[in-house]
Amino acid sequence: MNWLILFEILYIALIVAVCFRIIYDTVNHTKTIAYLLLVIFLPVVGIFFYFSFGINYRKRQLYSKKLVDDEAIGQRISQAIRDYSLHTYQLNEEQLAESRRISSLLLHAIESPLTGGNAVKVLVNGEEKFAELMAALRQARHHIHIEYYIYENDAIGQEIADLLIAKAAEGVIVRFIYDHFGSHTIHGSLARRLRAHGVHAYPFHRITFLALANRLNYRNHRKIVVIDGKVGFVGGINVADKYINRGTGDELFWRDTHLRIEGPGVRQLQYTFLCDWNFTSKTPWEIDPLYFPEHQVVANPHNKIVQIATSGPDSVRPTILYSLMQAIYHAEDEILITTPYYIPGEGIQDALVIAAMSGVRVKLLVPRRSDSYFVNLASQSYFQDLLSAGVEIYRYTKGFVHAKTMVVDRKLSIVGTANMDQRSFDLNFEVNAVVYDESVSEELARLFVEDTQHAEPIDPLVWKRKRAYRKIIERTARLFSPML
Repeated sequence: MNWLILFEILYIALIVAVCFRIIYDTVNHTKTIAYLLLVIFLPVVGIFFYFSFGINYRKRQLYSKKLVDDEAIGQRISQAIRDYSLHTYQLNEEQLAESRRISSLLLHAIESPLTGGNAVKVLVNGEEKFAELMAALRQARHHIHIEYYIYENDAIGQEIADLLIAKAAEGVIVRFIYDHFGSHTIHGSLARRLRAHGVHAYPFHRITFLALANRLNYRNHRKIVVIDGKVGFVGGINVADKYINRGTGDELFWRDTHLRIEGPGVRQLQYTFLCDWNFTSKTPWEIDPLYFPEHQVVANPHNKIVQIATSGPDSVRPTILYSLMQAIYHAEDEILITTPYYIPGEGIQDALVIAAMSGVRVKLLVPRRSDSYFVNLASQSYFQDLLSAGVEIYRYTKGFVHAKTMVVDRKLSIVGTANMDQRSFDLNFEVNAVVYDESVSEELARLFVEDTQHAEPIDPLVWKRKRAYRKIIERTARLFSPML
């Protein structure tokens, strides 16, 4: 009997301690209440769930992003970034005047430099992306840095691996980061073959049994390639055969968007990769100017102005979320959004509703059917509020749309790895490219219009008449959005 009383006291003490931890650690009050109810009414399951999915790792930060430990040197670098960005702004003041708040946000939040003098090429689907990537890899002379969430051991994966091995044999430094969860098919023979032939290949945040819950939840969703510090690739396309539409009619059509960037905008992609590399490889990176070649800032209306946005459990704030919200607030005429997963949370949802009710044309393109039925349900729970505010929603029917793009007023565009969902905002390591350029924005807007021709618009009146049981199912699915 005494043992039973002691167990009950310890049990209650544990529940109280976890509740205090939740109150102290969780910023979002809605999540706080949800976790408290879960722990109190489902104690064992609730505690496991909280420690697996609920801990605020952004508050703790999984690793330091500093490449330079010397504080004085770090301050000089920070000042140089600000001076460089100011110089870029002054040379392009007319073009950047309307986007000043976004560029200022990224500069102050993560010290992402505002860069001019870039060449930017929009790459549509895997057919264009892999052709450009292979051509650029063949031109590498000093180093290749490659980082992917999904890298499959299939035909295109083997082809790129063979090229990386060939470049390593030529004396090119090849560093390769792959996500341990997303790239599970290369853990064995392919990763070993790369390492055996001189490619420095490491999994990001290796998943072990003891750390399974936490590490499985925090994934490196970035897709970054940097070649000689001069050419970079970023966007939604991973390395897998499914991203290539071969036109046979047998496979699912995969619609995606990527960018090829050449110029000083590549520097922040390089910096992001090297931070991830230091954490992944556990070997300090030696400072070498060859990784950050000099680029001249020029006043040329045909050159593209680029800024890189990154965020993840390593960042103090959800910078990508903030940048998307600022882009929405910035809109005066039109917002075009393509995303495979729309589980935005209150901030983005309210911003889009406010924009639409203020007279901005807001259009959202999502898949007709997601690759996850549960995600599809959660996503649809947000549609009614958008439709009631005047947002036009299109559901892509030609195949699966996986692109992550936003175009604002056909002057500002964002292309990257971040979906418009809570996982991308809070849990994943993500990277987006912000392009302040009318021609790039016009091209992406044209692609959006073409995609809507292969999509069905949602009729607001029909959607509103949806049966009550369906709405309950969708809203129940939304409750699990932190895990999706």
